[in-house]
Amino acid sequence: MTNSFADFAKAKLFIIIGSNMTEAHPVAATFVKDAVLAGAQLIVIDPRRSGIADFAHLHVPIKVGSDVAFLNGVMNVLISEGLYDKKYVESCTTGFDKLKAKVMEYPPEKAAEISGVSADLIRETARRLASIKPAMLIYTLGITEHICGVKNVLSCANIQMLLGNVGFECGGVNPLRGQNNVQGACDMGALPNVFPGYQRVDNPEARAKFQAAWKCEELPGKPGLMMPQMIDGLPEGKVKALYIFGENLANTEPDIRHVEHCLSSAEFLVCQDIFPTETTRFAHVILPAAAWSENDGTFTSSERRVNRVRTASDPPGKAKPNWWIFREIARRLGHHWESNSAKEIWDNEVSRLAPSLAGIRYSRLRNNGLQWPVPNDKHAGTPTLHGDGCFTCGLGVFSPVDWIPPAETPDESYPLLLSTGRRLYHYHTRTQTGRSKGINDLLGEETADISPEDASALGIKDGEMVKVESRRGEVVVKANVTNRVPAGMVWMAFHFREGCANWLTNPVYDPITLTAEYKACAIRIAKTG
Repeated sequence: MTNSFADFAKAKLFIIIGSNMTEAHPVAATFVKDAVLAGAQLIVIDPRRSGIADFAHLHVPIKVGSDVAFLNGVMNVLISEGLYDKKYVESCTTGFDKLKAKVMEYPPEKAAEISGVSADLIRETARRLASIKPAMLIYTLGITEHICGVKNVLSCANIQMLLGNVGFECGGVNPLRGQNNVQGACDMGALPNVFPGYQRVDNPEARAKFQAAWKCEELPGKPGLMMPQMIDGLPEGKVKALYIFGENLANTEPDIRHVEHCLSSAEFLVCQDIFPTETTRFAHVILPAAAWSENDGTFTSSERRVNRVRTASDPPGKAKPNWWIFREIARRLGHHWESNSAKEIWDNEVSRLAPSLAGIRYSRLRNNGLQWPVPNDKHAGTPTLHGDGCFTCGLGVFSPVDWIPPAETPDESYPLLLSTGRRLYHYHTRTQTGRSKGINDLLGEETADISPEDASALGIKDGEMVKVESRRGEVVVKANVTNRVPAGMVWMAFHFREGCANWLTNPVYDPITLTAEYKACAIRIAKTG
């Protein structure tokens, strides 16, 4: 997030696009709902009428995968009607002429044809956005889990810069992270192209610094493999060993049958986790890890806030803290890592090697923690990035993008479109929540959410068992007939093994991030028997 959760209470306008906040981020959604009840305006752009849309002053039900076309259409109106922030664009950004040329190719009528909403609604959206300043834009996986995920994110940045909303309190571009420490993992270099603190591996100076600190002769100068490349490399022997740390790939990756084939082909597979999972079935070695409440360390939230985590209870049995497991493996491979606690790792390594975290010490992580960048130990943290439009790279760069359709669209054989996401009561593959009787009583099985129109046409009644089938597999679940889903679309989650949507989803990826297109694949649905 460029901004902070504290901004929500003071915000004047929220733009929520591709985010089912009430179920996927219920605490953040409460902040938004409280702000709306206190007078803030809310625009929700989402194919489904999710819970947060009930609070919206304007719900824009675009078609799945049409975000770029819709946002280009909105920007067309902003520019054509002179509603954008000209002063901000001239002083704080570059590339406006190229952006203008591109969005002029998307008049409201064309954007309406692609996105499935009216040209008048596109105009109304643009005028509302321009009437209140600043506005906070919030997105989540409904934007990123497409083959055009990077283009979607660039479009979100484009429109916020065009409106002059970046660099100010209660504005910005604010992706909500899907898990409790995704931000922290990325900050620590858990990406194939960067060292801790987002220092690129292809930067010779960064490599030299880490080689000296880690006492190694050479570090790779090009990015490593992405997760789909790792998985696909197993059957061919291109990847000899896979170390899976806190992931249940056999349920979370698209096309489960293919993933299980790859995992079963692994020459050597290690899983490090707190419970047995569908993935640990394939492991040659399972390393029992301590859970978050059994660890000392830090979490970094969506708003870049680093907070302490303190041990609440001892790990059971042979379970050990994750850092201890990694250090012991290194030791048995002949390496001596000096740090002997989470505190020492942070103070002796992280804060010394990552400039954006240089001013964070364990002794400073009290109360509400610190938001990076924190360049020195006197710095109070940074609630808002790109302050007053002063971007890290100097000027904000407009990146014009074209719309492309999903990789798989409905046809005669598979006439409906499946989109997937999360439900309120369960967390991901239920590795933890599935062990809670009370939560399972609240939600004990998966459903296929289908519109009344489609249900009527197919003779499906609410609660009946249906078979949902794609080109990759099929599942049998109950039908949930609901007007929150538009005609032509079915919606499911991936929490339950038997009814997991990922038996059906399409293993196609954004070419840059290799994020899978979980939000769109073609299916057919029928009553069982």
